[in-house]
Amino acid sequence: MISAFARKPKTQEAEEGSSVIFEAETEKPDAKVKWQCNSKDIASDSKYIIAADGNKHSLTIKVITKEDASVYAVIAGGSKVKFELKVVSQPGGRLRCCCCAFEVSVCSPTDAHPPDTRQDLTGLFTEKPQSGEVTVGENITFVAKVNAESLLKKPTVKWFKGKWMDLASKSGKHLQLKETYDRNTKVYTFEMHIIAAKANFAGGYRCEVSSKDKFDSCNFDLTVHGDSTDGNDDSGELDFSTLLKKRTVQVHTETDVDVWNILSQAPPTEYEKIAFQYGITDLRGMLKRLKKMKKDEKKSEAFLKKLDPAYQVSKGHKIKLAVEVANSDIEVKWLKNGQEIQPTGRYIFESVGNMRYLTINHCSLADDAAYSCKVGDEKCTTELFVKEPPVLVVKNLEDQMVMKGERVELECEVSEEGANVKWEKDGVELTRDESFKYRFKKDGCKHVLIINEATKEDCGHYKVKTNGGESVAEVLVQEKELEVYQSIADLTVKAKDQAVFKCEVSDENVRGTWYKNGVEVKPDARVNITHIGRIHKLTIDDVKPEDEGDYTFVPDGYAFNLSAKLNFLEVKIDYVPRQDPPKIHLDCMGRTAESTIVVVAGNKLRLDVPITGDPAPTVIWTKGEKVRQMEEGDGRIHVETTKGHCVFTIECAERQDEGIYSVVVRNPAGEDTADIHVKVVDVPDPPMAPTILSVGEDSCVVQWEPPLLDGGQPIIGYVLERKKLKSYRWMRLNFDPYPETTYEAKRMIEGVPYEMRVYAVNSIGMSRHSPASQPFVPIAPTSEPLGLCVDDVSDTSITLKWRRPERIGSADLEGYGIEYCKEGTDEWIPAMEGLTERTSTVIKGLTTGDKLQFRVRAYNMAGPSAPATLAQPVTIREIMQRPKIWLPRNLRQTLIKKVGDTMNIVIPFQGKPRPKVTWSKDGEPLDPTIASVRNSEVDTIFFIRKTERKHSGKYELQVQIENVEDKAAVTLQVVDLPGPPEALKIVDTWGFNVALEWKPPKDNGNCEITGYTIQKADKKTMEWYTVHDQYRRTHCVVSDLIMGNEYVFRVFSINLVGLSPEPYCTKDSVYIQKTGIIYKPPNYKDHDFTEAPKFTRPLVDRSVIAGYNATLSCAVRGIPKPKVTWYKNKMDISNEAKYRMISKQGVLTLEIRKPCPFDGGVYTCKAVNDSGEDTVECKLEVRRK
Repeated sequence: MISAFARKPKTQEAEEGSSVIFEAETEKPDAKVKWQCNSKDIASDSKYIIAADGNKHSLTIKVITKEDASVYAVIAGGSKVKFELKVVSQPGGRLRCCCCAFEVSVCSPTDAHPPDTRQDLTGLFTEKPQSGEVTVGENITFVAKVNAESLLKKPTVKWFKGKWMDLASKSGKHLQLKETYDRNTKVYTFEMHIIAAKANFAGGYRCEVSSKDKFDSCNFDLTVHGDSTDGNDDSGELDFSTLLKKRTVQVHTETDVDVWNILSQAPPTEYEKIAFQYGITDLRGMLKRLKKMKKDEKKSEAFLKKLDPAYQVSKGHKIKLAVEVANSDIEVKWLKNGQEIQPTGRYIFESVGNMRYLTINHCSLADDAAYSCKVGDEKCTTELFVKEPPVLVVKNLEDQMVMKGERVELECEVSEEGANVKWEKDGVELTRDESFKYRFKKDGCKHVLIINEATKEDCGHYKVKTNGGESVAEVLVQEKELEVYQSIADLTVKAKDQAVFKCEVSDENVRGTWYKNGVEVKPDARVNITHIGRIHKLTIDDVKPEDEGDYTFVPDGYAFNLSAKLNFLEVKIDYVPRQDPPKIHLDCMGRTAESTIVVVAGNKLRLDVPITGDPAPTVIWTKGEKVRQMEEGDGRIHVETTKGHCVFTIECAERQDEGIYSVVVRNPAGEDTADIHVKVVDVPDPPMAPTILSVGEDSCVVQWEPPLLDGGQPIIGYVLERKKLKSYRWMRLNFDPYPETTYEAKRMIEGVPYEMRVYAVNSIGMSRHSPASQPFVPIAPTSEPLGLCVDDVSDTSITLKWRRPERIGSADLEGYGIEYCKEGTDEWIPAMEGLTERTSTVIKGLTTGDKLQFRVRAYNMAGPSAPATLAQPVTIREIMQRPKIWLPRNLRQTLIKKVGDTMNIVIPFQGKPRPKVTWSKDGEPLDPTIASVRNSEVDTIFFIRKTERKHSGKYELQVQIENVEDKAAVTLQVVDLPGPPEALKIVDTWGFNVALEWKPPKDNGNCEITGYTIQKADKKTMEWYTVHDQYRRTHCVVSDLIMGNEYVFRVFSINLVGLSPEPYCTKDSVYIQKTGIIYKPPNYKDHDFTEAPKFTRPLVDRSVIAGYNATLSCAVRGIPKPKVTWYKNKMDISNEAKYRMISKQGVLTLEIRKPCPFDGGVYTCKAVNDSGEDTVECKLEVRRK
């Protein structure tokens, strides 16, 4: 869809309290327009005025306040254009930077002219695509038109994004390219439609048109606006960056590298690496251009200094090419790829003396070409490489943990489409090998590394690298999850029977362990454990009552288990007489730990109690104060009584079911009671959130507390996981339970925030995970400070200096700690409280004569670095130093100041102990009323608040230590305005001229008189006009005076300070007399216009086909008009009917009607007049059809 706006409103800046008008123009006059502020509609009121006139629309905002500074939008149909209003409190001046002129100067885009979208090269475009803006999801169309009236061949158009990406191959759902031709106007229209724009469509585009030997290109930009997002969604999370110490941001500028120089010096084996590092996509073309540059050029007579072989400039900056020619008056031509460049807003030509400059503003990728400067037939050529900004990794890789045999996809997103990336595994570059193990996928800005079937060998750190960034992720490959094909089931067996627990898992290589009530089962004469393929069996022969309990199978290396219960059914045959009291028949009554019944939480608890009695007794189950009668059913709890048995069942046992259960049986003959102790075991509770004790370069030490409840079984270990803060994948760090509560996690990436969490494991299984730890960043301490040395020593202090560490790391440097140690001891004493951010310090309060060793350590968030230590101990004692004055260079010459200026000079010196400082003027002690002097241990300050003429003179500084001294002199010259000249008089008058003469002023202002200013005035008006300025002599002639006027004159003196306050005027005036005029007519010599005939365009040899008319043409000049005669083979053919002779404006044409081979030969044209004659001839060949 084409934009509905013909003209869009622009972002404006206005002062607080003023008004501003935004204007827009739509394509259709009846379009409905809506204005918005912060996505809310605006209506006309006292604040806003909305006006519309045809297709012109405007929004006026009155009395602007700070609250009006916001994002506004205008909507028409499906087009929405955003713009901003910036409010300033007061007008802000623009900074202008003046820089010296270099042969090649690269400036930032803000210092150059605005980009010129015209870019006139050969002028093929009649309409160029313009930069546009679009909202995500909307459509936009770019249009280019080419006039083909003067073209011999149909123009070819290519659309590019960035530097090299040809969009013809990207046509599809979101991009369509169209072409139309108007036969009436002979105009080709090329359109690029972007449909449902995405955020990554934004960037620089280029349209190139070519037709045979002509070429033109145009750059334009697309801005994609997305919906604003609220950045407060994650406000509740802890931002680790707030834990770092806040300090001033330090900007590190990268050294500018010359790609041409690197390529020319590099071996061919390094070409690919250099091309990737500096973003060179057309390496072959660049090497061809480099080969041309290496050719030795001959010495030129037209150029004193040629262009360098190659230049480079960053995209968006400007560059200046300079040559020096031998002739300062000669004109030069600038060529680009062999075509002449016309001056535009982007191409600026300059000529300064013998220097010729070509400045290219806002360099784009279209400017990457060969440039030449041509003088006559000579030219010098250079290559310009436009360097694109580095490609950045916008979306980082994420850690992954997969099962063996699964597919792994590592995906990242870069800032430029079509960018080259490199993949590495543990520092080794990955390529497409023969087995196609690794596949590399590229989709626009997305790059994907695919591993089809992951194996254990694929574990490691994978890195994606661009020429401007990199991202690392870790891949862990775990064995496949164990699947349970058949679980073990509860068994109820009688005495002497066989009990068989059987289960089947998916991996036949997995071994396991059997447990009974949490205790490992050992094979013996009755117990047999087998493992055949995927089937695991536990066989118990000759079952006894003590075999009853909970049986569990735990696969080795997996955090889960299979459980089942073995119930023992004992059959007793007793003689029961009538009216027999009830009896409970249990072997264990729950009095000891061995008789406790253990059940795993979630399993079924079934208590089957044999009972006897006649008549049949009544059964009551109790736990504490709660009574369960046999006929009741309460959710999970069921009680049932059969002849000879009482069964108490709890479905899905829970922790609160643990306790002592009592069963009471009653009948008329009596009652019996038994207690059963039930213990419910479960997985433990999750531990508390772990705490990060310390961090390293790629590791951290984490600590946690054991869970409050262990589930009734001892904790056998813990499982830890970590993840990147912005990721959602948790990576397991250990597969076997770790028994301690402190763990060192390794293989992390420095500078990347992480989180940790912990699971507790007992014999039953694994708990839920703990809350995540506070985010942390693995950071290594810095390297040791460099260059520690002693700068100064006194009796009680020492000054140390050092340089920043070579490696700082990801965290900011917090400061330096200084310590000292007395010789012979090992106790290091801090030299100051806290840290210092400076790279030098003065340690005071030391004892004279002590021998001390000093060390400095750098601190960051990870702690102190290795110490930097002095090579040997230092004795604290003053060192004698000769006095020396370091006179600044500007004070070694006469110091000139104007009257009333402030004079403040600082002169450093050295000397120990502190030298005595003395000032004098012209050999006399310095008067304190003249100047103020302030001395320190290392310098002296000489200050005069307001200089006067009397302050001029020679000032001498002397520094002295005992009998040793040093001196330095400063000469001060205080200058003022000069007095007026003297004795101005009129020496002579003649015609319209007057001669003046005067004497220099008595007061020259304490400096040399540099000239005079002479002025004249007509006595009628007394308006003064300058005749001579900066005139050096004391006499002059005033010319070009007007006849009949009376003049007076005055003269000013000029020195270094300026003009004298008062001039000296002439006492007399001069009257210019009228003079007679004698007319002398000029003598003119008649001009001879005659000219002998001369052919300005000769005849050209031709070869024609018989039967078709042929013409021979030439051009002749001469005065008077010459007589023309045509000859064939020296025979006059003027009267031949076969030939037709035409003469028009000096152009002579001989037409041969339907020539035959006989008409071939030598044709001559002869022109004759009174001044002479001239001839030309050519050969004509007539070929048969």
